[in-house]
Amino acid sequence: MHQSPVSISLSSYGADLVRQHGQAHFIPLVAAAGASWIEWREELLSDENPAELARSAQQHGLESVFSSPLELWQAQHREPHPALSATLQRAREFGAKRLKVSLGHFTAHHDLRSLASLLLRQPVSLLVENDQTAHGGRIEPFQRFFSAVEALNLPLRMTFDIGNWQWQEQSAVNAARLLGRHVDYVHCKAVRQRVDGKLVAIPPGAPELHQWEQLLQHMTPGLTRAVEYPLQGADLVQVTAEQVALLARLGQSRRETQAC
Repeated sequence: MHQSPVSISLSSYGADLVRQHGQAHFIPLVAAAGASWIEWREELLSDENPAELARSAQQHGLESVFSSPLELWQAQHREPHPALSATLQRAREFGAKRLKVSLGHFTAHHDLRSLASLLLRQPVSLLVENDQTAHGGRIEPFQRFFSAVEALNLPLRMTFDIGNWQWQEQSAVNAARLLGRHVDYVHCKAVRQRVDGKLVAIPPGAPELHQWEQLLQHMTPGLTRAVEYPLQGADLVQVTAEQVALLARLGQSRRETQAC
């Protein structure tokens, strides 16, 4: 029975807890729960030593993703964000194979050729994510962006955040249909609206898991999917392991059907 790789975004354990213990604290937990990847969160870093985290993750058999809140494109500049080069270097220091950033304010005037030069012979894969903003959380800018990326044959892929589409009232199903072929990494979270109107991430129930199965049909089979919703409880290894098992099985029936 084939199971797909699962990543744990460390933000799932809550910002306060992660900052209290440091991100290195969660490496053995993530490995014990059966995950294959760990996602470092730049916004939650304190005084962690990148080389030590990279070494410990490798010793525990984990691959690494580096998540940065950086927006790839700024409204007032044609060039990619000036901090991108340093952020790619930082991702390498953390042993990451992938760097996840937000799209930002992409328009037709932005210079993708300068981005191509920056990514030339770059060992870290750049993944561009839909966030919760009006400029970076809608389907159309991603369609335009990846059309331009394909025209230049650039080595960029997408982080598809299932829940984030709801902040801009976008259909995750339509997004998967239109953008699924570009996706290399999936952020999974269910979303509900609180009584005060605020949208918040929650663990998935049966309806969400069923929908995620449908979304994955538009993407490469077996791609890495990440937990990015609250992981809470007295036994965090058990709680995490249960969610890893759920996500690892998503898309399994499709793969088994294709193998027959």
